[in-house]
Amino acid sequence: KAFGVPRVCSVEDVLSDPNIDAILNLTIPAAHAEICERALAADKHVYSEKPLATSLEDARGVLDSAADKGLLVGNAPDTFLGGRWQTVRTLIDDGLIGKPIGAMAFVGTRGVERHNPNPDFYYQHGGGPLLDLGPYYLTAMVFLLGPIARVSGVGRRSFDTRTIEFGPRHGEEIPVEVETHSLSTIEFESGAIASMTISFDIWDSDTPRFEVYGESGTICIPDPDPVHGANIFGGPIWYRTRAQSRWEVQPRPQGRDEWLVAENVHSYNDDSRGLGLLDLAYASREGRQPRASGELAYHVLEAMQGILSAPERGGYVDLLSSCQVPDPLPVQFPSERVVEMSNAS
Repeated sequence: KAFGVPRVCSVEDVLSDPNIDAILNLTIPAAHAEICERALAADKHVYSEKPLATSLEDARGVLDSAADKGLLVGNAPDTFLGGRWQTVRTLIDDGLIGKPIGAMAFVGTRGVERHNPNPDFYYQHGGGPLLDLGPYYLTAMVFLLGPIARVSGVGRRSFDTRTIEFGPRHGEEIPVEVETHSLSTIEFESGAIASMTISFDIWDSDTPRFEVYGESGTICIPDPDPVHGANIFGGPIWYRTRAQSRWEVQPRPQGRDEWLVAENVHSYNDDSRGLGLLDLAYASREGRQPRASGELAYHVLEAMQGILSAPERGGYVDLLSSCQVPDPLPVQFPSERVVEMSNAS
């Protein structure tokens, strides 16, 4: 009553409710697989927070259970369905920058203990910057460049403890169990390559958040906030082709053309959390897999686990999984036809 919520249920109540077709799983990472399995056992589709599980074995179990039951699994992030990333995909598909050669992703923050009153799980097994923020960037890369073939990486745990600086636990020290600064390289089945830096140890940076390099141009995601980029739905998209590049005229001129700004005609440019769940709901009606699918989430999880294990395994880690590259979202989503079907039912 205090928050105007019309109905509060236990997990058991939600899972047993015959009027609920899909479960939204927003538990901590260590509980993701368990809750997904319980939802599937109750004959309900499930859309989960990232990562799908903290181990590949548990993640595979979730996907196998869904397949056995004929149910759908969706998984965050869904930011790649936002207008910015759909526009980038359109630019690439239309050949604006030619065949993609590579990409770069960067996200740097000083950790979550400065604004989160209970940041413990970010620094426990299943947490850390790679597993927390990596899904945004790797999912965007797969959406734009295709499935990943192999990965490598190195990381460090810069501090043994972190001090909570917000809320009633202000000043309390918590242990750090995971690496908090991660560098990785990614090779895609297409032959494109990428680098990625993700950290909880960086005070500030002006590095672009995300860039895609093609044979004839560059697309740049220029967010000033070091945490933004693939983890938000909208924002500016810059590009330069050969005609605007600093290398087109020799000797190079003192000045250079400004970045061109891409036109974004797609929807969902504001905070559109839940878009992936919406797509899963329509996928269940249309007999298809959701775009933010469990298969995609498993592939990204395997890539992250490979990055974490690469130093011990002595170099590159070949991925055993692949995935279907998600179809672009229609400019109008849901379509008029689907809306009419929904209204009719």
